[in-house]
Amino acid sequence: MEIASKYDPSQVEDKWYQYWLTNGFFKSVPDNREPYTIVIPPPNVTGVLHMGHMLNNTIQDILVRRARMMGKNACWVPGTDHASIATEAKVVAKLADEGIQKTDLTREEFLKHAWDWTHKHGGIILEQLKKLGASCDWDRTCFTMDEKRSQSVINVFTDLYNKGKIYRGVRMVNWDPKALTALSDEEVIYQEQQGKLYYLKYKIEGEDGYAIVATTRPETIMGDTAMCINPNDPKNEHLRGKKVIVPLVNRAVPVIEDDYVDIEFGTGCLKVTPAHDVNDYMLGEKYNLPSIDIFNDDGTISEAGEIYIGMDRFDVRKQIVKDLAAAGLLEKEEDYTNKVGFSERTHVPIEPKLSMQWFLRMEELAKPALDAVMDDTIKFYPTKFKNTYRHWMENIKDWCISRQLWWGHRIPAYYLPEGGYVVAETDEMALQMAREKSGNPALTLSDLRQDEDCLDTWFSSWLWPISVFDGINHPDNDDIKYYYPTNDLVTAPEIIFFWVARMIMSGFEYRQQPCFYNVYFTGIVRDKLGRKMSKSLGNSPDPIELMEKYGADGVRMGMLLSSPAGNDLPFDEALCEQGRNFNNKIWNAFRLVKGWKVEDIAQPESSAIAIRWFDAQLSKTIEVINDSFSKYRISEALMEAYKLFWDEFSSWYLELVKPGYEQPMDRQTYQATIGFFDALLRLLHPFMPFITEELWQALAPREDGESIMLASMPQAMALSEKEDAEAYLVAFDICKEIISNIRTVRLQKNIPNKELLELQVLGEHDERFNDAIIKMGNLSAIQSVSEKSPGAVSCLIRTTEYAIPLGNNINIAEEIKKTEDEIRYLEGFLQSVMKKLSNEKFVSNAKPEIVENERKKQADTESKIKTLQESLVQLKMES
Repeated sequence: MEIASKYDPSQVEDKWYQYWLTNGFFKSVPDNREPYTIVIPPPNVTGVLHMGHMLNNTIQDILVRRARMMGKNACWVPGTDHASIATEAKVVAKLADEGIQKTDLTREEFLKHAWDWTHKHGGIILEQLKKLGASCDWDRTCFTMDEKRSQSVINVFTDLYNKGKIYRGVRMVNWDPKALTALSDEEVIYQEQQGKLYYLKYKIEGEDGYAIVATTRPETIMGDTAMCINPNDPKNEHLRGKKVIVPLVNRAVPVIEDDYVDIEFGTGCLKVTPAHDVNDYMLGEKYNLPSIDIFNDDGTISEAGEIYIGMDRFDVRKQIVKDLAAAGLLEKEEDYTNKVGFSERTHVPIEPKLSMQWFLRMEELAKPALDAVMDDTIKFYPTKFKNTYRHWMENIKDWCISRQLWWGHRIPAYYLPEGGYVVAETDEMALQMAREKSGNPALTLSDLRQDEDCLDTWFSSWLWPISVFDGINHPDNDDIKYYYPTNDLVTAPEIIFFWVARMIMSGFEYRQQPCFYNVYFTGIVRDKLGRKMSKSLGNSPDPIELMEKYGADGVRMGMLLSSPAGNDLPFDEALCEQGRNFNNKIWNAFRLVKGWKVEDIAQPESSAIAIRWFDAQLSKTIEVINDSFSKYRISEALMEAYKLFWDEFSSWYLELVKPGYEQPMDRQTYQATIGFFDALLRLLHPFMPFITEELWQALAPREDGESIMLASMPQAMALSEKEDAEAYLVAFDICKEIISNIRTVRLQKNIPNKELLELQVLGEHDERFNDAIIKMGNLSAIQSVSEKSPGAVSCLIRTTEYAIPLGNNINIAEEIKKTEDEIRYLEGFLQSVMKKLSNEKFVSNAKPEIVENERKKQADTESKIKTLQESLVQLKMES
């Protein structure tokens, strides 16, 4: 293959992705290998790629590609989520633009529009993931509302209903007045709001006095059915057994007593509105109070409110405050900060509302799911999320699973003409059950009315690890038996309750096993100012544009360079540039190696040293990378591979083996170098799939159908060789330090690289590396001496002094000044160290290793000063 002078991702990425697809490299079927399975967190079907998806799917692809190269049967299942609330809102908005209201349509007509919208806009995100290099088994693509997944949902609903775990009842729910649906507690986001605390006057019936109530919601007084005081509150004793008149409404309500009331809040008098506050609802149940629902579903006042009928709740708040003031029933108002619940999807304040809904009992389901995480059967990375999980699971409430929407899985409950209902998987089964229940064999399907509501979107995605393998409908099929439990889940911590916890519950309920063994929580992608990236803030770059600018490999690397598990990712485009630069570094190194002229000549000793050293270094780094992956420290694994290529292979190994200008390279060194390059490409492939495939294909002759994807991950050397290799690495580090010091002297003294220098050694020295030092330092010789030459510049490495005679290469006056300045600086530094060590408090209280470190600083600095003083004496003698 011809290799271009510059790396151009646009010429490489589509070509190799198509090659992978054509050859079916992403496909997986059960066989005798160890399976490795990941299910994609399904993005919204009509969504487009954002930076969070980029991070999440890059990590998944790295894990899958690595597993594949480790000989496992890797299966990454892609798919999308029908996203009830979000999709229905988009369809309603689109219809409104066309002058059509949802209420003008039948359910079937609306669903036709919704499916048309889904077919038109759905699946874009999956095509975008291909640009990223995602190696999913696309033949397995699932949709939460496709036939198999839909049947799974209906089967699970009927099963749980028959087990007594699903029930229907009137409860206080979180109502979204914009989406016109109930929400689960997890779909409510609490935000601090600057509001007002209004002090309202409730006249005491039959007396001239008033009871003062502090409330943030004066617009709900039309629903008041009691006032509550604390029985232990002496200041409100006079209200016991009395009634008060609700302002403006003029309805007499009883004063009840309960120690739930906070004596310190406001005046200690609480208005009780059972239909519109969770805690008031509980008081209402306890004291058998009537409940007046004053709100329509859209947040306007209903006829039950008697006044302000048809007005929006927030407009009523403004108006009622004016009316109360005009009537002399508003004592005062104060600024007040409180937490208000907002709909996670529509961002409007939710309304606590009594509503007939379907619920799933959670306590029994939660227990095995809690135990599995707490005993590390399922491991969380980072572990800090275990506490978050435990707190929620120990305080779990029943899940409101019904939604007042049409787009989604319709609840399979059928109401009988005379009352009551049946739950069944199909219309035919429902009719049969209805005939049996009613005792009326003449009933027809048209006599039954199916529940209008659909199920919460999460009620389908909680089954995802099972349903993608059709394990609900066919629990003994080959796929579910082979691929389940899955291995890893990569997801965001904000859906730990919505999705992760519920999947774990479904896994134990339907397979009696965990649904995965490891959960890797990514951080939130933020901008440089620390703000979460979002469309509304306009601070999120378009991932497709980023990939066009920096290449997919560059962006993948940029996402990972600052993305430790569970910590937020401060994204900076400069990281993608760093990724692109690394691509260029690999490309240029490849062109250098392939440009060498190879001949059958003797191998230089410096090359033999380099090969032995890099072999040991490669093995050590492989072990570190393996360890990082075992702890899900994926960014750290990438950094190890990055440093190995950039710092060790390019800066040291290639420089050591590089032949002189227009000189040939020996075949033995060339073959070793190609072997190392091959190993490095395989090590980097999971992180950077495109450039590594392009170069691996060009590295050696390949057959059609070969791919780096199918090559084995490089292995660390055997344990028997490890000890010698580690000792060699330690010794070579000294060699590198010597070379670095020679380079520093050249730099400081402005001595050109082409000028030969001599190196004098005073003390012990490992001569095995002399050829490498001579080549890299451009030396004429390395001499062991008892005394260094006058005017030589020296340095101390461990306990050995290395000196470079400078002859006519230096300005002695300048050197004397520089040496004196350095001695002065080191003496000041030594003084600060000695000050610490002479402080008894520091020595006795500090950790032993800190004190030891200070003593080491003292010894090293004293040694350096001594060496510099000797050099100064020599310089002065020469001047």
